[in-house]
Amino acid sequence: MKNLFSLLIAVFLMSTTASMAQEFPKLDASPMDKASFSSDAGSVAIIYSRPQLKGRSLDKLAPKGKIWRTGANEATTISFSSDATIAGKSIKAGTYSLFSIPGDHHWTLVLNSNANQWGAYNYDESLDVLRASVEASTEKDAIEAFAMAFKKDGTLVMAWGTTRVSVPISF
Repeated sequence: MKNLFSLLIAVFLMSTTASMAQEFPKLDASPMDKASFSSDAGSVAIIYSRPQLKGRSLDKLAPKGKIWRTGANEATTISFSSDATIAGKSIKAGTYSLFSIPGDHHWTLVLNSNANQWGAYNYDESLDVLRASVEASTEKDAIEAFAMAFKKDGTLVMAWGTTRVSVPISF
């Protein structure tokens, strides 16, 4: 009887421990992602978090005319292995935070020398190293989670909701 009782307790403890071991942490609402492009002349890599619309409007999450961290959580970073040109403007090799100012047909892309900051809460315009106007368009298909990807020619495309922003990058 003692052995049966001990066996039952052991089975109970093992099943309780096994069920607790299968619990996973809650997934991040804005998971991190990376977009990159390489050519013989240089490479660029962007590390950002992907916020989701979840029924909210893009204008509420990235208000027109206001600085936006171009993602979620920490400020998005963009790193260049060599000097580059963004929308016709020169930028030195290095790592920068990437911000944007949304607009109707154009967005202002902002590279800031403070690459280690949380969101845009402590954004300091005096540390900007580049501001460039880039085209924004509206597409029929909506994208729920903010996304960045590079075309084969090095153009960065940012997409969220029905908005698409094209950023020409070359080395």
